[in-house]
Amino acid sequence: MFDAIAPRYDLVNRVMTFGLDRAWRRATVRALDLAVGSAVLDLACGTGDLCRELASSGHRPVGADLSLGMLHHARTAAPLVQADAVYLPFPDGSVDGATSGFALRNFVDLAAVFAELARVVRPGGRIALLDVAAPTNAVLRTGHAVYFRHVVPRIGGLLSDRQAYAYLPRSVAYLPTGDGLVDLLGEAGFGALRRRLLSGGITQLVTGTRRVVP
Repeated sequence: MFDAIAPRYDLVNRVMTFGLDRAWRRATVRALDLAVGSAVLDLACGTGDLCRELASSGHRPVGADLSLGMLHHARTAAPLVQADAVYLPFPDGSVDGATSGFALRNFVDLAAVFAELARVVRPGGRIALLDVAAPTNAVLRTGHAVYFRHVVPRIGGLLSDRQAYAYLPRSVAYLPTGDGLVDLLGEAGFGALRRRLLSGGITQLVTGTRRVVP
């Protein structure tokens, strides 16, 4: 599915988020709070949007994605590798931080993904994980649900693949609710965890630090 939507993936993202996706990625990179020159893994990097943002902030990104189609359409100078998120081809503690953008709900086993992140991120390293959320305000939540479930698939159908963009709103059901992501990350070995809602609660940003093992 992701191979199929790769050619127009960036365009659809800009249109359906009204360009807010750029601000969300900037917030994600800022939230890493890492020194310039840090090595950062972008998990499920897609076409490389976060890799480009990381590079523009002075970091050294590397992208990993299972979709070869996404990697073929990537627009970044960062090194890219096709890889399963639970079998990353990186040594233990080899990166200073990790990001992901709107990928978590597509993983079959989040606990295994977070355990693998904890393996490759050095002790004291940082993570910043961006994904969709549902607003807490009842009015905003209703409007968001209508837009996400009905308008987004139509936009996707006009510009790309309707079936794929019908799946993406439904995939939110696979995300843990509330602080579930925070709990899973804590069990994997991350501390100082924080979950922030952005843009009225339509997206969430979870940050944390890889705990130092005594």
